[in-house]
Amino acid sequence: MSKGNIGVTSDNIFPVIKKFLYSDHEIFLRELISNAVDATQKLKTLSTAGAFKGELVDVRVRVRIDKDKKTLTVSDHGIGMTAEEVDKYINQIAFSGAEEFVNQYKDKAEAIIGHFGLGFYSAFMVADKVEIFSQSYDENAKAVHWSCEGNPEYQMEETIKAERGTDVVLHINDEFSQYLEDATIEGLLKKYCKFLPVEIAFGMKKEWKDGKQVETGEENIVNNTTPAWTKKPADLKDEDYKAFYRELYPMQFDEPLFHIHLNVDYPFHLTGILYFPKIKNNLDVHRNKIQLYCNQVFVTDEVSNIVPEYLTLLHGVIDSPDIPLNVSRSYLQSDNNVKKISSHITKKVADKLAELYKNDRADFEKKWDDIKLFIQFGMLSDEKFYDRAIGFALMKNVDKQYFTLDEYKAKVKDAQTDKNGDLILLYAQDADACYTYIQRAKEKGYDVLLMDGELDVHAMSQFEQKAMGDGEEEKHALRFVRVDSDVIENLIVKEDKAAVNLTTEEEDALRYSFEGLLPKNDKTNYVVSLENVSADALPVFLTQNEWMRRMKEMSAHQQGMSFYGQMPDSYNLVVNIAHPKVQALLAEIKQATGNSLDELNQQVEVLRKEQEAQKDKKDEPKEGEEKRDLTKEIAALREQIKQHYEGKAKENDKVSQLLDIAFLASGLLKGEALAKFVNRSVELL
Repeated sequence: MSKGNIGVTSDNIFPVIKKFLYSDHEIFLRELISNAVDATQKLKTLSTAGAFKGELVDVRVRVRIDKDKKTLTVSDHGIGMTAEEVDKYINQIAFSGAEEFVNQYKDKAEAIIGHFGLGFYSAFMVADKVEIFSQSYDENAKAVHWSCEGNPEYQMEETIKAERGTDVVLHINDEFSQYLEDATIEGLLKKYCKFLPVEIAFGMKKEWKDGKQVETGEENIVNNTTPAWTKKPADLKDEDYKAFYRELYPMQFDEPLFHIHLNVDYPFHLTGILYFPKIKNNLDVHRNKIQLYCNQVFVTDEVSNIVPEYLTLLHGVIDSPDIPLNVSRSYLQSDNNVKKISSHITKKVADKLAELYKNDRADFEKKWDDIKLFIQFGMLSDEKFYDRAIGFALMKNVDKQYFTLDEYKAKVKDAQTDKNGDLILLYAQDADACYTYIQRAKEKGYDVLLMDGELDVHAMSQFEQKAMGDGEEEKHALRFVRVDSDVIENLIVKEDKAAVNLTTEEEDALRYSFEGLLPKNDKTNYVVSLENVSADALPVFLTQNEWMRRMKEMSAHQQGMSFYGQMPDSYNLVVNIAHPKVQALLAEIKQATGNSLDELNQQVEVLRKEQEAQKDKKDEPKEGEEKRDLTKEIAALREQIKQHYEGKAKENDKVSQLLDIAFLASGLLKGEALAKFVNRSVELL
């Protein structure tokens, strides 16, 4: 027997291992099994080269639990170790200056695990004592037994071991007794070792018999040693890819739309399969489904630092030996290989989409609604992807026809260019709710897009910005306008608007009549305006500023825009004075009012003339007070006029009826207001 100290220059290495170097205790199992697989793979290599003459029989890695002894054992039949090799690989941790090293790296330990021979020592996170029993493949070597109780002292002696390979025995600490439970260990094996290239056996298979589960006598193999991404694309059929997808995501019931098989040898090594899932809404639900492997060893499913953020919407596997098994986020962000891999995956994805679009556009259009969110996300977040995708990114109109942006611009250019030369693209976010507006647009010969996706508002803004270009030359704008945001005559203005030829008293009569009956709450602002639209347009309708509404919608998905989301909704209630119903209503209000407001209007006119006269005088303090008094007097008189018209409006059901029609057309008439409208409509019949 020999005793000694593990080759470090500081006694604090074990506390550091337990507290700092490993933030996730469960990876000890991954590290130990990875070592066992490496030992097995090395033996296979020696056998192939003729350096090992024995038979490669039973090369499985086995994991066993003994609850009575409180041990967890990982066994392999690989290359094994001699006493000298144990001393070299276990006793001499592969770095010097441990104390300085610990102080430098304890807060970013993921960057160095695996680089300094510490994988084996992760066992001490969960074990009070660790033993190694190893028999080298060299028939002349003696078996060796090594043990350590979590401090720099170890014991090593010769022993007898019947079979080649290594057993690592962990005496589990009481604090981590969960690692003596079958369910816990099987879960970790399926998480980290699901696709290792050597069979991993854990316990026996079970089957239901006589109402209970009984062991079959056949070992339970937890992994698939030849997953689809390790095979050549030519050797796989479409069903093989679908079967592998189900293996990756057993709880995912939708089949993927299509896949991309990655296979790169230069300038870096990369294999994998990426799947396009159906993504119709909710970006966050679909993220983080790509699994990262290093030589078939699971590393993480947090790949946002390896692939662009929008690619995290894809599902599948990426495997690269050029990405270390244990890495930090800072490492991933700065490593050149990672950057090259990210760029390559982006190009492969764009090329695949372009190929699908070119080879079978009809099929691409069928899939578009399910992949639109992904493509829009990519175009919004990656300038290079935008340049690649603009040729196959589609838009759908309300008739379910699909167009690229250039195709659609060519389709509507003649009809939907306004008097200023700007191209207006009309859209609806809800075709049913906007049915009336859509029909009015079609009557004018216009087309309407359906933009009901989660990122459509952002995509429209990007298209508008790109259409302006970066040059200094004057360009005509491309503008998206929601079809229900105004009457169609105002959405695509072909000529100057007709003037509003009303007297001040007539304007007051209409404005105050409707203003007095508008809903009042803190979340919505209304402004009444009078316009001479056309006799066949709606008599009264609501409009909403396109830019402001779009900012509020974008604020729901974009940080830093919460200011817009907190602002009240603002609507413009347009009274169309060209409509016969409005003209008839105005006549009724004027008749009901008669001469009762003449005196008030005359007083207002007198005060206004006094205000005009004061403008030319010097702005002395006394005169300033007189101006303020005049303003208050005028406001008080105007309030009396307003209250008069509000009273008359309440007596005239036609005002409420026209107002409710405007709210109904905009989908804003609900609850009690809707019930009153229905009852009033019946009475008016």
